[in-house]
Amino acid sequence: MMLSDLPLYGSALVESVSELHANDAIARRLRELGFVNGEEVKVVARGPVGAEPLLVQVGFTRFALRRSEAARVQVTVPGAAA
Repeated sequence: MMLSDLPLYGSALVESVSELHANDAIARRLRELGFVNGEEVKVVARGPVGAEPLLVQVGFTRFALRRSEAARVQVTVPGAAA
């Protein structure tokens, strides 16, 4: 499942960040911000228009992400069927 598909107040573990091309600056920045394998991530809020941006929390830090950026983060929900 992608982070952009996680329900509001949903919690999951990051699996990976997708790179669209070599030296992808957005993918690199997402990893620098803490979107790394095994890290817990939560969707805290969604914007009023088109549910954008998403307010997500990694650790104790919150970030506003565009849906296109959140769609690059592959997550897994603990306890969910594969």
